[in-house]
Amino acid sequence: MLLGRRRSLCSLFGLSSDSMSLPRRRQIRTLALLFCVITFTTFLFSYTLRDPSLDFFKYASRLSDNLFFSSGGPCACRRRCMTEAEDDPWFAERFNRSVRPLMTRENSVLSDDTFKWWQWLQSERQPANFSEVVDQLFRVVPDEVQYVDAGPKRCRSCSVVGNSGNLKGAHYGGLIDSCDLVIRMNQAPTAGYEEDVGARTTHHVMYPESAVDLDNGTSLVLVPFKTLDLQWIISALTTGTITHTYTPVASRIKANKDKVLIYNPTFFKYVYESWLEGHGRYPSTGFLSLMLAVHICDEVTVFGFGADQYGNWHHYWEENTLSGAFRHTGVHDADHEYNVTLQLAEKHKIQLFRGR
Repeated sequence: MLLGRRRSLCSLFGLSSDSMSLPRRRQIRTLALLFCVITFTTFLFSYTLRDPSLDFFKYASRLSDNLFFSSGGPCACRRRCMTEAEDDPWFAERFNRSVRPLMTRENSVLSDDTFKWWQWLQSERQPANFSEVVDQLFRVVPDEVQYVDAGPKRCRSCSVVGNSGNLKGAHYGGLIDSCDLVIRMNQAPTAGYEEDVGARTTHHVMYPESAVDLDNGTSLVLVPFKTLDLQWIISALTTGTITHTYTPVASRIKANKDKVLIYNPTFFKYVYESWLEGHGRYPSTGFLSLMLAVHICDEVTVFGFGADQYGNWHHYWEENTLSGAFRHTGVHDADHEYNVTLQLAEKHKIQLFRGR
């Protein structure tokens, strides 16, 4: 069979294997090798056209970038940084690094427009003096500027873990826990769900009505909707006197007061206007958590957002899979928020894992 192939190849060039001299045989071997290389390259090219993810040359280029990345870029990550020198116009139009996600005494002064919008969210009729409450707040929790160290020496990876039922059976636990920061929100139980949702939590985003106890190593990120919410966190960490907002709330909470962070109302409004363009009454906790990550992290991976594979909207710890169970709340535009999340993924700003 091998002899037959050799003769066929020789016949192709008009030669007889019996009459060939040594130089001619070498020439044929060279031509045969060249023929094989061209055939293999053509096959590889046509195959990768069908599946661009298998493009060897792109892979080699990415590998080279990973091995020899420039330390003069916007971050030290080997993959694409959140902010590139030549950014996407859609992203650049919305992203504003000067608006700080977390509140400190220094940036706590709110414009009249922001204060009115913020107080309108839950219709607080007789709020306490905001400046006095802020002064009391930062006597209890740290008054520190954090996560403003972006630059060519930093690569901060973050997992944002939503509560969607699409996490069930997804086995994302190890991937979630591998990031520097793991951000969860509201209830978000992990015990018994570690294989799918991970076990680590570095930041837990909540508001008074969704508060849960935390371990000593987790940062509580409070999203305040009104001045009373700031008073509540002071009380929950000290006297325990506040037991009701617009609904009964936990009078005390287990949390490390030295790791409490406050979501800035100015940033809250910026997310609503710049990223959601006024859709819904206000952003969901999930979207606020995502925007926090986008502004303090260099690489962001997102899990547990959106419906499951059957179109059901439910929490991963619930058996109830009624479609729309928490999708249409009357205050959030879940469809628009998810579309913005998809755009961030399509523009390679975040990596979105859609679960099951």
